[in-house]
Amino acid sequence: MKVLGINGSSRKDGNTALIIKILFEELEKGEIETEIVQFSGNIIEPCKGCFACKGKNNCVFRKDMFYECFEKMKLADGILLGSPVYSADVTANMKAFLERAGVVVATNPGLLKYKVGASVSAVRRGGGMTAVDTMNHFLLNKEVIIAGSTYWNMVYGKDVGDIYGDEEGIKNMHNLGQNMAWILKKIH
Repeated sequence: MKVLGINGSSRKDGNTALIIKILFEELEKGEIETEIVQFSGNIIEPCKGCFACKGKNNCVFRKDMFYECFEKMKLADGILLGSPVYSADVTANMKAFLERAGVVVATNPGLLKYKVGASVSAVRRGGGMTAVDTMNHFLLNKEVIIAGSTYWNMVYGKDVGDIYGDEEGIKNMHNLGQNMAWILKKIH
């Protein structure tokens, strides 16, 4: 089994990546393979609305890293979406990725069906619920089974590493990783 973590942050190896790695620790304890894709330094172009993806199982445009990332997403058993909060929601790259992936799946139904998913957010002050909701709405609408935890899937911190001061948030991320591993094992 394999889980793909998609980090929508503009900061490579920032707080969002650290959160994803906490979940990965728990998944790896369960002998689940993990891989992270980081959008940092890249621009994900928005969907052009051409619907040329119908019957192709992926976007026809390959100028950015969308195609390769979506291929990995299709092959993975689990999907972990992560984004910091920018202007009270996910980053522009994550939003563009989700919208484009949404059209690909809408025109090619079932591509993500029965995968296990979760969404996490790194938050400085506010907007975390909106960011998690944006990512979860994508997963729910694409037939992905969502893992939950004991509280909302966000961890607070501004500078890289500050998240470790949010003990409740870190504990929640460990629990989320354990729950995701449990669901994956039950399904497979």
